[in-house]
Order: sequence, then structure tokens, then C-alpha cells
Amino acid sequence: MGYISSAALENLKKYQYKGVDKSLLSRYVLNPYWTWLVTLWPKWVAPNVITMSGLCFVLFNFATLLYYDPAYLAEKGGASGPPQWIYFTWAAGLFIYQSLDAIDGKQARRTGMAGPLGEMFDHGCDALNTTLEVILCCQALNLGRSWWTVASQIATLANFYLTTWEEYHTGQLFLGVFSGPVEGIIMICTIYVVTGFYGPTFWDQPVLTFLGVEHVPQIAKYIPNRGLNEAFMWFGAVGLAFNITTSYINVFKAKLSNGQSPFRPLLHLLPFPVTAAIQIFWLSSPHVSRSAIVNSPFFVPFLCTWGLQFAHQVGRMILAHVTKQPFPWGDKLWLLSVVGAIDANMPRLLNRPPLIQHSPHNLGVVIFATLAISMISYGRFCTLVIDDITNFLGIACFTVRKKDIVGVWRRAQSVDKAMDSKKQ
Repeated sequence: MGYISSAALENLKKYQYKGVDKSLLSRYVLNPYWTWLVTLWPKWVAPNVITMSGLCFVLFNFATLLYYDPAYLAEKGGASGPPQWIYFTWAAGLFIYQSLDAIDGKQARRTGMAGPLGEMFDHGCDALNTTLEVILCCQALNLGRSWWTVASQIATLANFYLTTWEEYHTGQLFLGVFSGPVEGIIMICTIYVVTGFYGPTFWDQPVLTFLGVEHVPQIAKYIPNRGLNEAFMWFGAVGLAFNITTSYINVFKAKLSNGQSPFRPLLHLLPFPVTAAIQIFWLSSPHVSRSAIVNSPFFVPFLCTWGLQFAHQVGRMILAHVTKQPFPWGDKLWLLSVVGAIDANMPRLLNRPPLIQHSPHNLGVVIFATLAISMISYGRFCTLVIDDITNFLGIACFTVRKKDIVGVWRRAQSVDKAMDSKKQ
């Protein structure tokens, strides 16, 4: 027995993907395009290879950010880059990611490779993309090193957590009339394109001035004339509140129809605010207005660490969903952030200097060490899960192959034909 127990592996055979997509944009515009796009891929290309290819475009976008603005200063902090044309590549890269992420399931059905591993792999890539796009989008919005970027990270991860939580309790992936994977990505692509034309400072314009209504008393009295980028953050907060409501309504209905308590699932929301509170506590040292991390080059590595720990957390949730196991309450990776947060806040807690993070150099060492451990841990989780599922189900991860009746890896099409002839 490997990472997944024998009983949990047996439950994989009961798994069936269920999804609901109410997006009009997806139904009438994007889905016909996706249906055409998948036909361009040969049937010997594995679905997970398509998914990983899409993520590579996002990783390339992230690499260009690190190249042009490694300190993540953004233009408001005095950075001279990235050049404006780079934002067009970010828009293209993200759109390609969305396209490939959307057709991997179609490719799986074309090749007979559909299964729980594909859903886990898809969600894993989405979880990583979530944090990377927060960093990239906040750069394009000229937010850079700020608590607005932290707020964006929290809201975006919260939306992803909600979707995973909802799927765990309902057995279905719900995409509403406005969802992150569809409209959210198109909106971010639009932000990149606008930034490509006008530059990041475009988003610093006061929203009422931009709309030409700053002199309308009925509006100016109740709506503050803040920047477009800050207005976008408030829009995200409203979207989060809407998603919380709709997600819980779906869970509430599902639990009632199964004769179960509709309130117990609310407890499973607690891990996210707990982890977010730990990260915020660490970031707030030595003071919220003088954060040693937010105002340093270690801000991006910190966000990446947070994103990896989050990906590990939701990855375990998806694994529990497809194997019909109990909800995973905690995660050992949290201990890394707990130790870092307590040490950084020793002056507040015990009125003494931090034991480790008493200098910028040591702060960087701690953050990069936490990043490395989180990366290794998440990589180990993915490797072990993939190994267990592929061996048990006899379906390869990165090739279109299956195990035949004697356990030999062969082309999926030949194995399926042999199984069909045997049934006849």
C-alpha cells in the first residue's frame, strides 16, 4: 500500500465526474471554440499533457515578471519594467491556459482516458495557476507590494476553496453564470490587454473621474473616488460574497435531498480562514503599516509559498472527494507558517526579538526555506498520488496507455478493443 489506502483506492472505481456550467459565455462562445480546438490534437496526446502544456504558458509569464521586475516593485514602486508589450503575452498565455484546461476533459473522452486522475491533475494545475495569476494581475494593476495584493490572494484562494468545498459536499462541480475559470479568466486577460495599451498607471485613475461622474453630488457623496485598481478589488469582494451564498445554497440543497444536516458542512470552511489568519499574522510583523515581508523582495516568494501550501490543502480535499474519504481538516505544512509567524511576532507576544528572523537576511532564509519545503512536499504529494492511481486503475498519466488484462502497459485503444470484444 502506498500513499492512498487500499479501501480508498477501491472507491476510485465508484467515481463519476458530474459538472454543471451555467455560463452563457461558455455555452455560446467558448464551448464551440473548445470543441473545434480539441480536434487539432492527435489522439496519441494524453489529456494531462495538454493540461500541463497550458500551465507552462503561465509559468513562462511568471518567469518574464521575475526577469523584468524581480523585486516586484511595479511602476508605483519605481520599477522600469516589464515593457508594455509583455502584458499582451500574459493575456495570450492565460487565454491559452484556459483553452487547454477546457479541452483536456474532451481529449480524455476522445481517447478513453477519462477518470479521477484527470480531475485531480486539472485541479492541481488550477490551484497553482490561481496564485501565479494573483501576482501577475496585481502587477498589471500597479498594486505590487501592497495589502491589496494580499487581499486579492485571499479572495482568489477563497473562491477556489469554496468551489472545492462545494464539489466535495455535492459531488458536482458548479460553474455559475459568472465563474473564475470562465468569465474571471477572460476579465483578467482583458486587464492585461488594457495594461498593454496604456500601462499599469492607467489603473491608478480615480474611478469616478474615469467615468466622468466625480462632480455628480448624488454619486460622489456615497462612492469614494478611489483608483480603478482598488475598485476592482471591491468588485472581487462582492463576487466572493455572491459565490459564498450560491455555493452554500447548492450544498444546502444537496444535503437536504440526501437527508443530511445542511449545517455541518459549514465547519469544513474553517480551515481556510485559519490558514489565512496564520499568513496575515506573519505578514503583519512588525506592524501592519510596516510589514517586513510586504515591503521587501521576499513578498513574491512568500505568496508562492502560501500558494503551494494552499494547493496541497485543496489537493487533499479533491483526493478525499474522488476516493470518498473523510474531509481533511488539517495540513502539516501549516506548521511551517505557524513557526514563522510566531517567531516574527516575538516582540508582540513576549516582548523580545525574534529568535531567527531578526534581520532581513534571516527573514529571507526562513521564507525561501519554507518555500523549498512546501515545493518538495507538494511535489511528493503529487508524485505519490499519481503513482498510486495509475497503478491501481491501470491508466497512464502522461501517455495514452492502459494496462491490459495481464498488467502490461499497451496503447489505450488496443486495450479498450480487447475489453469490448471480451464483453461481447
